[in-house]
Amino acid sequence: MQADGLEPVKSHKRRPRYSGKNPRRYEDKYKEHQLHPDTIAKVLASGKTPAGTHRPIMVAEIFEVLNPQPGEIAADCTLGYGGHAREILKRVLPGGRLIGLDVDPIEFPKTEARLAGTGFTAHRSNFAGLPKVLLAEQLTGADVILADLGVSSMQLDDPGRGFSVKLTGPLDMRMNPQRGQPAAALLERSDAGKLAELLVENADEPRAELLAGALAGKRFATTRALAEAIRRALPGSVLDEERENTIRRVFQALRIAVNEELTALDMFLRNLPACLNTGGRVAILTFHSGEDRRVKKAFEAGLAAGIYSEIAGEVIRPSPAERYDNPRSSSAKLRWARK
Repeated sequence: MQADGLEPVKSHKRRPRYSGKNPRRYEDKYKEHQLHPDTIAKVLASGKTPAGTHRPIMVAEIFEVLNPQPGEIAADCTLGYGGHAREILKRVLPGGRLIGLDVDPIEFPKTEARLAGTGFTAHRSNFAGLPKVLLAEQLTGADVILADLGVSSMQLDDPGRGFSVKLTGPLDMRMNPQRGQPAAALLERSDAGKLAELLVENADEPRAELLAGALAGKRFATTRALAEAIRRALPGSVLDEERENTIRRVFQALRIAVNEELTALDMFLRNLPACLNTGGRVAILTFHSGEDRRVKKAFEAGLAAGIYSEIAGEVIRPSPAERYDNPRSSSAKLRWARK
């Protein structure tokens, strides 16, 4: 309806309803992520991350070591929500370019649209595909490279992706749901010995053999079913907090295996020197010891071989204030190198 000389009146659109007090299906639960701006502000003020969004980690520390400058070529190898990318783009303009990579077909188009504009080009690719992306962009290298190896909050908060121990959904965990096998299939096809090795390699799990015996070869359709099976497999003497930490480690180990994350990281680190221009800087955020060990060893070997002129002397961690404001940053480790 429109009155003479007035703007059209927008009708209020009610959100879909589900029966009962609380939603039961994970599709319905994900509608709760459509938050009002006032609600988002309250969630941020409480030190939490609003569902369906992502808070970039260690922004100040990353830009201190990367120091992007106007006119430089930058690559964000793990776009995610685009928080780091947006800040990089501000610093390389005018005259510079930002190349963004992300393998997730669900979140990628949202972030590409969010960042669309001068100086930005996006490619749907795993971070290990950086050499091909640079070649496609007719670039010989980049001056600034960032790789944030963590799972994004959007992935964790979407029950349909199967990443979170807190939300019931299909046991999937694939960054790219169009490729590979879901975690449920991986578990069902695993034998106890291989699964135990996987839990140690990907999560430093101290009860790997016990858990592998209880989980290998079994079919778990949902994240909740797997979490309950892990709880049942642990001795009664295990405290509740450690029980939940064990569940998180198992989920982490499976996610890394499903997405072949360590294989991709090894390839990325091998190709990294050739992707950096002389004087170029790289920063890598890791979130567990297996990733950090690989980055540390690759940088140390590169320094010894004269490939890198300088590397981080010590790992950099989030400040106490950031860990308080954003608990999901707590396990982050930052390392950097200069060619």
